[in-house]
Amino acid sequence: MSATRLLLLGVVRTHGQANGYLVNAELESWGAEKWAGLKPGSIHQSLRQLAKEGLLDAGEIHEWPERIDYRITEKGTAEFLRLLRSALSRPDHRPETLGAALALLPALPRKEVITLLRERLRAMEAEHTEILDRAAERGEPSHIRELLGMRAWSTASGADWARGLIARLENGDHVMADEGDRPGGTVLILEP
Repeated sequence: MSATRLLLLGVVRTHGQANGYLVNAELESWGAEKWAGLKPGSIHQSLRQLAKEGLLDAGEIHEWPERIDYRITEKGTAEFLRLLRSALSRPDHRPETLGAALALLPALPRKEVITLLRERLRAMEAEHTEILDRAAERGEPSHIRELLGMRAWSTASGADWARGLIARLENGDHVMADEGDRPGGTVLILEP
């Protein structure tokens, strides 16, 4: 799954209509070039590709020749929601894909996000148990035990984070798709 694909579809969907410059500015304001590895020059090309696939409609802006506005199609909305749900529920995605899903978290209703995160949590807990069982069963070389230890720590840490986000959502933090405008609640900031 591509974080770029999820982000571009999400930004166009959020704005209703957007050109490449608006999409780029929005993603820059999120710092996405750092955490998602986006390159500003590739955004226009990626938008054209999404339009070619029928996920976006492209139309020229008459006042600005050569500038193209994009709108998400029904097919694009379905793909966006599929990617978003997958990124939230499955822990096997790359970190930038989860980052993209978190940036677009308010696109889904609260209860659905909690359900998806619980799926993620169950998968992470199962993976953690599997890693610990493997480490206990075999006489692995010490460097492989380090690898297993790192994976166990990473999985446990991810599960702790997911539990925390679920709790914050259950407490009403963040404005979600089914709630309209209201104050956004608290954000977790880790101290160094």
